[in-house]
Amino acid sequence: MRNFLVAVGTLWQRELVRFYRQPSRLVGALAPPVLFWLLIGSGLGPSFHAPGGAAGTSYLAYFFPGVVILILLFTAIFSEISIIEDRREGFLQAVLVAPVPRASIVLGKVLGGTTLAVLQSALFLALGPAVGLRLASPGALAVLAAVLFLLAFGLTALAAAIAWWLDSTQGFHAIMNLFLIPMWLLAGTLFPVEGAPGWLGAVMRVNPLTYGVAALRRALSSAGATGPGFGVSLAVTAACAVLAFGAAVWVASRRPTR
Repeated sequence: MRNFLVAVGTLWQRELVRFYRQPSRLVGALAPPVLFWLLIGSGLGPSFHAPGGAAGTSYLAYFFPGVVILILLFTAIFSEISIIEDRREGFLQAVLVAPVPRASIVLGKVLGGTTLAVLQSALFLALGPAVGLRLASPGALAVLAAVLFLLAFGLTALAAAIAWWLDSTQGFHAIMNLFLIPMWLLAGTLFPVEGAPGWLGAVMRVNPLTYGVAALRRALSSAGATGPGFGVSLAVTAACAVLAFGAAVWVASRRPTR
């Protein structure tokens, strides 16, 4: 257990140090989502009609949770691409021969990316009061932190599973854009599930990220109570985070160390 915790802590710390030495990653993870929020929110705001539970919600407020998810997604991509870089430089092979289970290596990498994702999303959340988003009570802050952690952990673990399987950074970006960006678009980030056509609504309801967006939107109560209920959304988000981490460990345990 001691070796397990040392490996997790060391790799977690390494991810934070690498981020500190690459401040451009902060710009890359925050600037595009903020621009999307301002441009798309301002452009679609006049024609947006919130569903019943969110009546009176501006589009900038409705779109706000989706931008938080996008920041988490970008941070997961930028942090877990280091797995491919570490393999190319030989660092990963050196770590894998250490007398520790691969689950500890995966957990350290994922927790490092999760920490960075939560911290960067917290910076954006500071803009919430500008569009009328305020936590209902001090206890809501703990709920919001739990939702952010589960979302960041699940997205980072999923990115780790994909990165561990690939040898090319170009291939990694292609897979992430093909797989995760459509998931984000069809998660109730740009438009509510309630107003989508039948077939599109069905796709959105089976999209696990839809429940993460709904949980975050309900944690930010002023963003409008749309989508699945909070209890169901939180349970699905937690289950998906566990499954994503399990998939990352499974891939890491079976992929050759070359």
